[in-house]
Amino acid sequence: MAFQLTVAGFREGETIPKEHTCEGKDISPALAWEEAPAGTQSYALIMDDPDAPVGTWNHWLLWNIPATTTSLPEGVRPGFIGVDGTNDFGKRGYGGPCPPRGHGPHRYYFRLYALDVADLKLRPGAKRAELDRALRGHILAEAQYMGRYERR
Repeated sequence: MAFQLTVAGFREGETIPKEHTCEGKDISPALAWEEAPAGTQSYALIMDDPDAPVGTWNHWLLWNIPATTTSLPEGVRPGFIGVDGTNDFGKRGYGGPCPPRGHGPHRYYFRLYALDVADLKLRPGAKRAELDRALRGHILAEAQYMGRYERR
């Protein structure tokens, strides 16, 4: 079996429940993963929206998740585990789907990376470009899960 990620509350490719969006409680969904490759020393998580009108919008950046971790509960807040980056809302931690009204459905990708290092040596609050640079050469495997959301 390959490295796999699941997100609670909706099936792959289906609608993300409102409670995980800006129209609801804006809390992160629960995530679980399995079958990380041998040699995994930590994980990094990125949630983004490639359909945003200004280009890819980053909703969640989290790294240095210990290799012994296989899930995150619903409602993870900054400081719970690992190191949080700054999302494109200008805040650390999770920022749920919030596409412009009438813009149609957007896709939201949760990507989990199994890494060959325990510490990416990034400062808390780093942005996506810094995380992308730090990930280079350290990714053992990637698992992804996609959900959709539309504001009407």
